Amino acid sequence: MTAPSVARRQKYLGEMGLIALITFLSAFVPLSTDLYLPALPGIADYFGVSADLSNLTLILFFVFFSVGTLFWGPLSDKHGRRPILLIGLSIYSAASLGCAGSWDIHHLIAFRILQAIGGGGAVAVATAMIRDVYDSKSREPILAMVQSMVLISPAAAPVLGALLLKFMSWRELFLVLACIGLLALAGSIALQETITKCNTSSMLQALCRLCRVAGNPGFSSLLILFSLPSMSALAFIASSSYIYINGFGLSAQVYSYYYAINAIAMTFGPMLYMRVSRKCHRRSIIIVCFAAISASGLLISFVGGFQPWILTIVLLPATICGNCVRTPGANLMLEQQREDTGSAAALMSFSSIFIGSIGMTIISLNWSNTILVLGIMNILIGLVCEALWLRISQKPYVMQVPERYIAAASR
Repeated sequence: MTAPSVARRQKYLGEMGLIALITFLSAFVPLSTDLYLPALPGIADYFGVSADLSNLTLILFFVFFSVGTLFWGPLSDKHGRRPILLIGLSIYSAASLGCAGSWDIHHLIAFRILQAIGGGGAVAVATAMIRDVYDSKSREPILAMVQSMVLISPAAAPVLGALLLKFMSWRELFLVLACIGLLALAGSIALQETITKCNTSSMLQALCRLCRVAGNPGFSSLLILFSLPSMSALAFIASSSYIYINGFGLSAQVYSYYYAINAIAMTFGPMLYMRVSRKCHRRSIIIVCFAAISASGLLISFVGGFQPWILTIVLLPATICGNCVRTPGANLMLEQQREDTGSAAALMSFSSIFIGSIGMTIISLNWSNTILVLGIMNILIGLVCEALWLRISQKPYVMQVPERYIAAASR
């Protein structure tokens, strides 16, 4: 599965330790957001600010996280994965401590921005490391496994956050995030470099590689297509605590259980894809998934506002199918770019999170019916993605991963 020379280099981590580190680094977005989601309404009350202003601690985190990956990815191509991880995780850990000590909402927002910039290096480098180590035959199963493990954190983090809020304040939740950052930093110290050859170009040339990668029509078309589902996914994350706590009148603890059900469903997406892809073509699976997202949006729009359990159930198809297409989407995008993997990984992280932050901004506006807006968003995204996929997937400039690779690697 792994390139032998790279696998042997992991003297301290070993292959399973490397996979564990990649998974942990890939989970920095859900860990950094979902752990404190139950505290969002309380933070707004603590500082005496509106929900819109409190939500900026979430929205701006995603915006600057995505922007940060644009710099960290090319830098990791030039200087190596390990140095970028050490710098980024140090910034993340220090900023987490700053969040814990914030004395007003504006300082909390500022430290969240720094936290996002540091954490962006973790995700960009983690994706690039998968491309460094695994070839196209074995990459898709590894992506599915990593994504399934990563998606456990959105299920556990809100429940853990709500539980911790019974014994500590929201400030101490950020101390927990600081400890998570330090733990990842320790793993990165043990990491031995995975990239075999660094770029010798200047920093300006390294950043210009982003434009070269973005100019690849196969990569850029797939990038837009597979980033769109994150708009509705992150819109739900931004609005979920207000829908369940303020809208349905649930406690923070009960809300975390409903959120965890949806988050657990995320883990089924990659596993479902790997099972179904043994018998069905990738193209057909993606078509069905986008149709299911639109169907889920219809149900959300018409019946999602009746009861919290109904909303949770009708949201499940969109959640599962949105994450089902992540695995083939990521592998297809990585296959388009033989070089500048760090830049490609940076653009993948940036596009997904930036487009998702647009969805978060839209859902945070003063809507009279947030659930209806969420439903309409899923309907439109499913339809648009379906049309784009049917058009793009057959284009000659899109390099395909042969189906037999997936079948062989899945056994």
